[in-house]
Amino acid sequence: MKQGEQDSESDAMRIATWNVNSIKQRLDHLATFVKSADPDVVCLQELKCMDEAFPRSEVEGLGYNVVTHGQKAYNGVAILSKRPLEDVRRGLPGDESDEQARYLEGVISTAAGAVRVASIYLPNGNPIGTPKFEYKLAWMDRLCAHARSLLAFEEPLVLGGDYNVIPEPKDALDPGAWVNDALFQPESRAKFRELLTLGLVDAVRACSDQPGLYSFWDYQAGAFQRNNGIRIDHLLLSPQAQDRLRSASIRKEVRGWDKPSDHVPVIVDLDID
Repeated sequence: MKQGEQDSESDAMRIATWNVNSIKQRLDHLATFVKSADPDVVCLQELKCMDEAFPRSEVEGLGYNVVTHGQKAYNGVAILSKRPLEDVRRGLPGDESDEQARYLEGVISTAAGAVRVASIYLPNGNPIGTPKFEYKLAWMDRLCAHARSLLAFEEPLVLGGDYNVIPEPKDALDPGAWVNDALFQPESRAKFRELLTLGLVDAVRACSDQPGLYSFWDYQAGAFQRNNGIRIDHLLLSPQAQDRLRSASIRKEVRGWDKPSDHVPVIVDLDID
């Protein structure tokens, strides 16, 4: 199957990532999405709420187990799974002083063995030349170190989330507009490549090399109508997950819904059940 083929398969595990830009504002959108796409796992970012404020009962009513790592008004990540989540880790290791809710990880048991999934909300880093950019790069160093340790398990691993990195010029309609942005700095892109060098694979690019595949469109200046987008939401796969890769897709139509998030879901289907 090629990029863009989205029909659910009974013998596949469907994993989605989506920066919802406020779970409270986008709960109806989440319900519509999961009913249509029927993902087995959903990694959410930018919840913008504490754990106790997450609409747990409503999401459980959609058929999912829920784990969250929330933060008041900012950040926040969640993993929704039809199967129970085990070995849950809240927070990215490597800096005990980091209180930002940007990383959540869990293990899902299947008939074929364990599948490890993480929901990632990587720092934006703007403006460059400030502590915010330094924090972004340091966070990426910690992610690389943790990913290296996870790859040692030699199991299907999916690191899904809003990476706030435009990997290549073809991942933006207008790359020149981003040359002074933290998302497109050489340092940010180099650290993203470091993740790939470890053995992780960008699921979308493993299925399609074509330009024009975007996951984010700004709210301003009719960006979506002009398809002036960027691709910053990624699903990175371990070799064991890549071996099971069936398809990857971007649900662009979600950006056209009423009062949408500025991001759309990205989906991968793996031959796991």
